[in-house]
Amino acid sequence: MRFYNRMEAVCRMNRLGAERRPFLFVIDYKQDQVVVEELDQVNPEELLYDLDGVTNVVAANRMNQQENQTSVMRWETFPITQEAYADSFHKVIGHIRAGNSYLVNLTCATPVRTNLGLKEVFFRSQARYKLWMKDRFVVFSPEIFVKVRDEHIYSYPMKGTIDAMLPDARRQILDDPKEAAEHATIVDLIRNDLSRVSTEVTLTRYRYIDELPTHKGALLQVSSEIRGRLARNWQADTGELLFRLLPAGSITGAPKKKTMEIIAEAETYERGFYTGVMGYFDGNSLDSAVMIRFLERQADDSFVFKSGGGITSRSDLASEYNEMKQKVYVPIY
Repeated sequence: MRFYNRMEAVCRMNRLGAERRPFLFVIDYKQDQVVVEELDQVNPEELLYDLDGVTNVVAANRMNQQENQTSVMRWETFPITQEAYADSFHKVIGHIRAGNSYLVNLTCATPVRTNLGLKEVFFRSQARYKLWMKDRFVVFSPEIFVKVRDEHIYSYPMKGTIDAMLPDARRQILDDPKEAAEHATIVDLIRNDLSRVSTEVTLTRYRYIDELPTHKGALLQVSSEIRGRLARNWQADTGELLFRLLPAGSITGAPKKKTMEIIAEAETYERGFYTGVMGYFDGNSLDSAVMIRFLERQADDSFVFKSGGGITSRSDLASEYNEMKQKVYVPIY
């Protein structure tokens, strides 16, 4: 499997797009390592994907994995202490109070002990977008990055998570002023991002709720839909279009450039491919997802799960710490 840098990836995507040749792409957070491969050239021994039904998993392999599943999943997490999380949280809050950012997506790496391997998690998890990279990570994401079809580009920023079993959970999440402000901020950021590559940018659906099953119970997740119109023959500029939108606003914050500097200062680990994007171009349309819900293998064969949430001036330390921990799950049920 070959990795390209940003410039190489843009050129390769543009060329394949202009020729209307389908390809898969996987882009890390810093856009330093990029996989761009024609679909029929992706080696399933190195990379497996199932992106909203587009997959290189053959039925026989899927059946074989299901027959050999570990019967009971073990899943233990060892999150950092709230005191350790507070160090990063207060750095972020300091910048927000100084006016350097309105929203910062702060993330952590949580050690995990499980009896499942990365590939087994890929096959057993239930998610709209899944990808396994050999000896590195598995991601099972519910969050769309952008979709392009019929000369329109769509984005679906996802901000706001709550335990679905809490009393009146839907009303709680929608009426929470911190969550409402955070969601409004990210919607404005994504509208601005889409305006860089499209015209007629419109908010078509605001703060709707999806339910996400997990091995610990269901979560409610709040999203919005934003649409813009692309130029004709946008396929020839596929690479430039994608990279002008990166990194995803939902996993950075606003304003994006300064917020990325704050993230680098506050976070205590490297994101790597976590919070990058993955997707495919089918020759005419494009679909992609943000790489959240992410289990990574370390050099010593241990695992960490990377998760986080958005911090605003209204954020409460304990609530944000608990949200970060709540997102350490696998959608196996």
